[in-house]
Amino acid sequence: MRVAIHTLGCKVNQYESQAMEELLRARGHTLVPFEDQADAYLINSCTVTAVSDKKSRQAVRQVRRRAPEALIALCGCYPQVSPDQAAALGADLIGGTGDRVAFLDKLEALAQDKVAPAEVLLDDPFRRMDFEVLPAGGLAGRTRAMLKVEDGCTNFCTYCIIPYARGRVRSLPLDQAAAEAARLAKEGYRELVVTGIELSGYGRDLPGRPSLAQLIEAVCRAAPGLRVRLGSLEPRTVTEDFCRALAELPNLCPHFHLSLQSGCDATLARMGRKYTGADYEETVARLNQWFDRPAVTTDLIVGFPGETEEEFAQSLALVQRCRLARVHVFPYSRRQGTPAAAMPGQIPNAVKADRAHRAGEVLSQVHTAWLAGWVGQTIPILFEEEKGGWWRGYGPQYMEVRVQGEDLHNQLLPVTITDFDREVLYGQCRKEEP
Repeated sequence: MRVAIHTLGCKVNQYESQAMEELLRARGHTLVPFEDQADAYLINSCTVTAVSDKKSRQAVRQVRRRAPEALIALCGCYPQVSPDQAAALGADLIGGTGDRVAFLDKLEALAQDKVAPAEVLLDDPFRRMDFEVLPAGGLAGRTRAMLKVEDGCTNFCTYCIIPYARGRVRSLPLDQAAAEAARLAKEGYRELVVTGIELSGYGRDLPGRPSLAQLIEAVCRAAPGLRVRLGSLEPRTVTEDFCRALAELPNLCPHFHLSLQSGCDATLARMGRKYTGADYEETVARLNQWFDRPAVTTDLIVGFPGETEEEFAQSLALVQRCRLARVHVFPYSRRQGTPAAAMPGQIPNAVKADRAHRAGEVLSQVHTAWLAGWVGQTIPILFEEEKGGWWRGYGPQYMEVRVQGEDLHNQLLPVTITDFDREVLYGQCRKEEP
């Protein structure tokens, strides 16, 4: 059958969608764009914010209107934590965040009997004990593959619903991760993104409790020709020993998404975060000490319950002092079932939107200043696609670079940066491998 997949949310969701693509292709099905006509539409949902929930619902309703005879399969975090809401949407198949193989088995079975009643495949994520191994990679032609090495989270930050969707920490054994990296390198990928729901929790469930640093070393050494990029890290993970080990890996990208959420200690305490603003600044300084011009990126939540204007200002001041490469700003989203949803001092939506706008303006200037510092530098760029006459690719620090030229797909080439705007670097490409 013709299957179209739509993915919402994080890199873990993207990985799981790519894995389902691989499984469907292996079973003889055809993958088509989500906008095309298909026999089945699979929506891999997100529930990290109320906006994510809304987008998940909209996707189901839009497909039902556009293709009333097609099968609709909804899976991911949204139905896992909101099963009743998901069931009311009228999808033919509802799954959660576990057992994607069984989910695809049921989708095939429904395709054989389209008059069957809607099916719901949900379990208790906290009863899952094993890591679900899925094929890494993606459709042919991609330059970057993703490898999920960890699932689940036990931090239980007061604002976050994701632990209830994903359950306890489960890890991919180190030797299997290394083998997957080697396989992907042989298949022609040039970059690998190592990701997880709580990547910093890697290994705590495995015999011998291998560390995240040990995992990264094994992956980098198993595929020395593959550029390796990391997903989000907790600040307390980035110790001197962690940096010392990773600085020895020439194919590790110096790009660190270091979770912040707030730069105010009082707000961090209400969030249940396990570090202070000073801890965060020390961690950024440590990364700058051990790595050559690292890009440190982060997320910032504004309008958390009880946040005063002074606390908001403290957050902005901290990220400005850290001179981060990029900061993604989010207004706090109230998630029922989390402690923060019941906290006093809920901030009106208009105030949250105003703070998000003001923070975005300030932090856009920080990002532009960071981009300006690359003018005149020569950077190895991995090119992905041509768009509007420009070839687009990314450097090790995950800056977007555009050049004009012939077919550069999946080539890793040195580019001298000549100009920039608020979001993109522009340069001239040399046609030899760096």
